[in-house]
Amino acid sequence: MATSATNPRHKEEHTNPTHGGPTGMGAKNKSNEGILDKASDMASSAMDKVKDAGSTVADKARDLASSAAGKAGDVASNLGQRASDAASTLGQRADDATSAVSGGMKNLAGTIRENLPNSGVLGAASSTFADTLDSGSRYLQEEGLKGISEDLTNLIRRNPIPALLVGVGIGYLLARSTSRS
Repeated sequence: MATSATNPRHKEEHTNPTHGGPTGMGAKNKSNEGILDKASDMASSAMDKVKDAGSTVADKARDLASSAAGKAGDVASNLGQRASDAASTLGQRADDATSAVSGGMKNLAGTIRENLPNSGVLGAASSTFADTLDSGSRYLQEEGLKGISEDLTNLIRRNPIPALLVGVGIGYLLARSTSRS
């Protein structure tokens, strides 16, 4: 026992556990294990919070994307409906204009019949002109603009060269009339 009392190193091992004696190693390892466990728990908790935050962000992004897609669909549908309404309104106005022109042609034919002579060369010409106006009025009333465009398309397909020459002539006249103005 005398040696252990006089040996300062041996005394440290038993009395001071932090300096690496046999008793000090066990306490140090337990202390380190506790710190490691706490650090591991904190890291695990932090990872769970990061996963939750990531999941929340992903959910919010998904909700925003879904909301944006829904709003874009609503806007597209609204624009489509407005375009359809505008086309319908334009079609109705075209039909109204066609009816008005048809009615005007019919009235003009009646006026020609009433006011121009019925006999002679002038009478025959006025009668033919009034009949043509009546016929055109009926055609316009029955066929409308769609029928006229189909008939014009068929006429151009059957007679492409004369149609081209008429188009060039009309273009020339339009260019000449606008250049003078």
